[in-house]
Amino acid sequence: MRTFTPTPKDIERRWYVVDAQGKTLGRLASEIAKVLTGKRKPTYAAHMDVGDFVIVVNADKVNVTGRKLDQKRYYRHSLYPGGLRSISLRDQLRRFPERVIQHAVKGMLPKNTVGKQQLKKLKVYAGESHPHQAQIPEPLEL
Repeated sequence: MRTFTPTPKDIERRWYVVDAQGKTLGRLASEIAKVLTGKRKPTYAAHMDVGDFVIVVNADKVNVTGRKLDQKRYYRHSLYPGGLRSISLRDQLRRFPERVIQHAVKGMLPKNTVGKQQLKKLKVYAGESHPHQAQIPEPLEL
């Protein structure tokens, strides 16, 4: 019996929509990462991007446990001396709620070119609506 390796013609991409309202951030991100990588499919291959597209709505209504709203910090650096900036999770959710979910999912994907391709299939929106109605996304229950 031969080992099955998917080819580009074997890959069937589907679109899923996830409502983040009331969901815990880390648990939501791990389930989204499984769909993006394709680990829920029988044709999964680690060296290829075989996953599906995921649309996340209501990103601003995601929950976190404990005291993470004030203690968790997001850092960035301008590459100039003294250019380190940080922002708390509470402020990040208020200003850029899409980045919170993207950052959490990115940390759960492979750190290579396949992971970058998979992250491009994640579409996150702060509100209820999204512009991907033409793809006929299916609701994904997590």
